[in-house]
Amino acid sequence: MLDFTSALYLGMHHSSASLRPWSRFTTGVPAALASPPGAQLVAQQFAALQGCEYGLLGTSTLHLFWDLFGLLSRRPVAIYVDSGVYPIARWGIERAASRCVPVREFNHHDVVALRRGLSQSRAGRRRPLLVTDGFCPDCGEPAPLAAYLATVRSFGGSMIVDDTQALGIFGSSPGPDSPYGGGGGGMLRHFQIGGPAVMTICSLAKAFGTPVAILSGSRVDVKEFELKSETRMHCSPPSVAAVCASEHALAVNRNHGDTLRSRLSSLVARFRQRAARAGLHFSGGLFPVQTLAPAPGVDPAALYRRLLELGIRTVLHSARTGRGPRISFLITARHVSEEIDSAIDAAASATTPSWAV
Repeated sequence: MLDFTSALYLGMHHSSASLRPWSRFTTGVPAALASPPGAQLVAQQFAALQGCEYGLLGTSTLHLFWDLFGLLSRRPVAIYVDSGVYPIARWGIERAASRCVPVREFNHHDVVALRRGLSQSRAGRRRPLLVTDGFCPDCGEPAPLAAYLATVRSFGGSMIVDDTQALGIFGSSPGPDSPYGGGGGGMLRHFQIGGPAVMTICSLAKAFGTPVAILSGSRVDVKEFELKSETRMHCSPPSVAAVCASEHALAVNRNHGDTLRSRLSSLVARFRQRAARAGLHFSGGLFPVQTLAPAPGVDPAALYRRLLELGIRTVLHSARTGRGPRISFLITARHVSEEIDSAIDAAASATTPSWAV
């Protein structure tokens, strides 16, 4: 069975033999009282990778979003959310909404709609907070972060970015020989934006393969979060093992990251080229999540089952941007050319008229 379901895009696995040894798995106390050894250094290195001033590790993005919007709900703010934002960010936004913070949604990646919404509520005294993903795997496009930031700044606001998908993949100075860019710092590095009006929350469980999250931004903002976080008071910090895996991920990225990204981009390009020759159309650009475009008479659920019969495991899902079910192939740097070719051959076979519904 060929597996195209893993979001470990760079293929980082972090075997126990590759990690710094630890004498205990957890501190046994809430995060507010003690952090695992090395946790703050790891957080600072990941923040610097993104071009941010300061970072703080969290057990998950849910912990961080829950606390961040709980903290922000104490202030006179209004939230403007891109309609394609990931569900976990929405759960944090719902917490703020339950505390009477106004929440306004605008069309996906629509800067004009954002500006219109900001202009219509300009008479209010609430500071606008824009919430968006850095990159959308559903449509295969980066958010217009530079335009978003310029727009919300012009109204005295700031931007919160869930950059989970892009971190580790995209970076600075993209070009023909390095289509993702270098370093893997995510969309802030990709678009060369930052400053005190930007904050990011990212899981490291995708490209970097570690079950931990990071909040990055200005030192003032992140320090305030660290002081007032409720989950840090009532929950454990990330495990010592997760911190050690994050250290290893940083080392792999520093020593081999650009090579892995180059390999990954070549595999994705091969997938798309062979798909085009087979008459198959995928969204996603060069991002490693490749989503098959709907075809007349092809039922995605039936196609998913047929691919399983042919030995190809894919992801059947519903798009966050309101479209129907889709099938996606997730490509990692551990795939090889022959597996890419087999996947396209199977997809072409499974979409022939005999299998259409």
